[in-house]
Amino acid sequence: MKKMYHLATCDTCQRIIEETGVADKKIVLQNIKVEKITPEQLDAIKEMAGSYEALFSRRATKYKEMGLKDKPLTEKDYRKLILEEYTFLKRPVTILGKEIFIGNDKKTVAALKDAVAKL
Repeated sequence: MKKMYHLATCDTCQRIIEETGVADKKIVLQNIKVEKITPEQLDAIKEMAGSYEALFSRRATKYKEMGLKDKPLTEKDYRKLILEEYTFLKRPVTILGKEIFIGNDKKTVAALKDAVAKL
C-alpha cells in the first residue's frame, strides 16, 4: 500500500507533499478532514507504528483545550481521541509498503523523501 493521511488545509502537509514528490508517485492522498480515518485504517496504522500514542499529536489545539495534558491517557484513550477528532492524528502519516513515516520532523521528512525517490 502507498498512502498518505494528511490535512489539505495544513501548510506543513502541503509543503511535505510538494517537497517529497508524493503526488507524482501515485501515492493515494487521504484528506482526513474530508474522508475521516476509519477504525480499521487506524488499527492497521497502529500495527505498523507500534502504538496509538506514536500516532497522537500533542500539538493539536484541542489537546490543551480539553485539558488532556494533565490526564493519564491509555492506548484506548489515544485511539478513541484520534477517531473522534482528526486533528489528534500526527500528520502526515505515510505508508509505503512496509515502511511508515509519521509526522513532520526533519529526519522523518528526509527519510520519506529518500523512500519516495526510490519508488
